[in-house]
Amino acid sequence: MAVRKRTRRAKYITLFSPFLMRETKHELIGEPIETDNGKQQWARCTRSRHSQLINLDTIEADADKSKAVIHISKEDAKKYSPQGEFHIGDVIFHSIWDDVGIVKSKESTSTGGRSIIVHFEKCGEKRLIENLN
Repeated sequence: MAVRKRTRRAKYITLFSPFLMRETKHELIGEPIETDNGKQQWARCTRSRHSQLINLDTIEADADKSKAVIHISKEDAKKYSPQGEFHIGDVIFHSIWDDVGIVKSKESTSTGGRSIIVHFEKCGEKRLIENLN
């Protein structure tokens, strides 16, 4: 009996690309993240390959999609440290990777510690240690 692998269909949206200075097709990457400000998700431009964080609730509610783009910078983000404590929806900056990401979820490790799942703009999804003593 042959097993068919189910492939996930990519979702696309048309957004303004600040790098190309025009509207382009963006692929929604990762899973939506529930925050206090609504559902957020990364969207990657299919031409320039740059990613930007968008608010999905704003896209559904408003015809002007430019309001949905969430502008984040490393100056606005919390600096990541294994000793730090983070909450779901926090924007963090990882200095070694020079990348900004948003905390997607929290987990307990097999050793009893805690970890966070962060979806970064460049690196994608990573698991990081949190609250290390």
